[in-house]
Amino acid sequence: MTNTTEEARATRRARHDAILAEVSQEEAEAGELDVQLRRQAAVEQIPTSALVRRLLRQAVYEYRPGRLTAAEVEDIARRLAWEELHDR
Repeated sequence: MTNTTEEARATRRARHDAILAEVSQEEAEAGELDVQLRRQAAVEQIPTSALVRRLLRQAVYEYRPGRLTAAEVEDIARRLAWEELHDR
């Protein structure tokens, strides 16, 4: 094996490890958000999905620069809906 091939593999491995670390961090954050949403829904005695819809509506209608965009809110909604469907 040439030195260049080994360097390329090392570079790919480092990039792969960085991606895995990022995904891990995102999953941990999603788990924390899930717990917070479920607790808040329990306090309000409503389904988690109803709480999420309300929060998303508020985020969209109360949009101010520097806050979440509609696309970001939609991404969050899709992820939460998927997680709720798959009973995470």
